[in-house]
Amino acid sequence: MALQFSEPGRQKFVQVAYHVSDLDRAMERWHAATGIGPFFLRRHIPLADVRYRGEPSTLEIGAAMAQLGDIQIELIQQHCDTPSTFRDMFDRNEEGLHHVAIAPRDETAMLNHYRGLGLEVATSFITQAGGGADYVDARPLYGHMIELYRVSERIIALYDKVAAAAESWDGHDLVIEAQS
Repeated sequence: MALQFSEPGRQKFVQVAYHVSDLDRAMERWHAATGIGPFFLRRHIPLADVRYRGEPSTLEIGAAMAQLGDIQIELIQQHCDTPSTFRDMFDRNEEGLHHVAIAPRDETAMLNHYRGLGLEVATSFITQAGGGADYVDARPLYGHMIELYRVSERIIALYDKVAAAAESWDGHDLVIEAQS
């Protein structure tokens, strides 16, 4: 399934993400409950230029992604206790819906749209592979965060790869350890 792009006046949620306390247990639970798989797992994602509420910060996270019908599911675990978009909502051992993701055609226009609604960026970062995201604190509007991708060929390829793997998955090998 191709990554769908969003405009400020016409948004398409492409991912629903959950904060989890243990990635391995969460993948097993999700598979047992929904049949979802395989999960592409990155245990430690190298991040650069992390900012929390506009100030320099650090962040250590791992994530697992799998396709569930037309939407991608992400399970994400924060390994540290530094302030972040994740710690704004969950302690280390708490779990729940954290964010939905969108792929803005114009990232600046989308950020300006949300700022115009009185919402601010909680956390932003760039991955060492050149991707990145901004997490808008949309709790006053939706009760959760919104992740705005910094759209790149790599994120488009990742969405294609996760969706294709789900289509052809034989039910074996629940976890595919991915490169960060």
